[in-house]
Amino acid sequence: MSPEPTHDVVVVGGGAAGLSAAVALARSRRSVVVVDAGEPRNAPAGGAHNLLGREGIPPLELLAAGRREAEEYGAEIVPGRAVTARAEADGFTVGLADGSMLRARRLLLASGLVDELPDVPGVAELWGRSVLHCPYCHGWEVRGRRIGVLGAGPMSIHQTLLFRQLSGDITFFPDRMPDPGAEAWERLSALGVRVVEGPVQRLRVEEDVLRAVVLDDGPEVPVDALVVAPRFVARADLYEQLGGTLTDHPAGALIATGPMGGTEIPGVWAAGNAGDLSAMVSSAAGAGVGAAAAINADLVAEDAAAAVRARADGLTAGTPGRG
Repeated sequence: MSPEPTHDVVVVGGGAAGLSAAVALARSRRSVVVVDAGEPRNAPAGGAHNLLGREGIPPLELLAAGRREAEEYGAEIVPGRAVTARAEADGFTVGLADGSMLRARRLLLASGLVDELPDVPGVAELWGRSVLHCPYCHGWEVRGRRIGVLGAGPMSIHQTLLFRQLSGDITFFPDRMPDPGAEAWERLSALGVRVVEGPVQRLRVEEDVLRAVVLDDGPEVPVDALVVAPRFVARADLYEQLGGTLTDHPAGALIATGPMGGTEIPGVWAAGNAGDLSAMVSSAAGAGVGAAAAINADLVAEDAAAAVRARADGLTAGTPGRG
């Protein structure tokens, strides 16, 4: 027989979604523990953007503030990596890499995603700084500069159009992507986008600064920033251990959720990039609060039902039998 749950909720992931959920749950007087591996996806970025009142705040500073806020309301932050998850009759057991175990009535997966980057030397080195993917997260910082776009598929054409709004100096590198069709080429031409054919070999980086895109046959094209289209894959090992399956998406794979983060597994919610591949910091935080509200409502209903059963059992036990 498994021991009783020691927490109402285990939150896996200490990013914007997980910490926002922890604050909301703790403010509802729920016992909540956040497992934080300390590897935020946006750590390389200079600032978090589109975040009202905290525009441009360094990501690590934002998370440090979030941890303090969660702890002030009584949430517990546990540094470590969650590696196993098992469903029990009355909740879930989550195992950490150090061998410790956490038990809770509900589970929130706010574990984020993995960016599967193009296999081009230099891309990973500059990711999140001068190698970018989102115009809303990084576009202002490279406005008016020489921007290259590395072709990968239809999304690359869309990215090119978005970044063209930010600069008049855009170079599109089709690389090895399939032909996007005449309409796409016509749009790029009409907007003055330069197209450079040929396989991309590497990026030329000097003193940690992007200088150029180098093609296989030798030519270099100077750029100040390069836009790529990674494949986004939710961190879902625990979800799959519990019997869940990832859902394919044009940009990768995610944990499918309902309007407030509920998943196909009873008692398990997901928030942030794990369930929304395009979520920025602000929307991930909002999703965390929404999931927290749904989890709390679920627990409230369960507690009320238990109270009704306990009352009925007490009344039954106190009623004299008929002779």
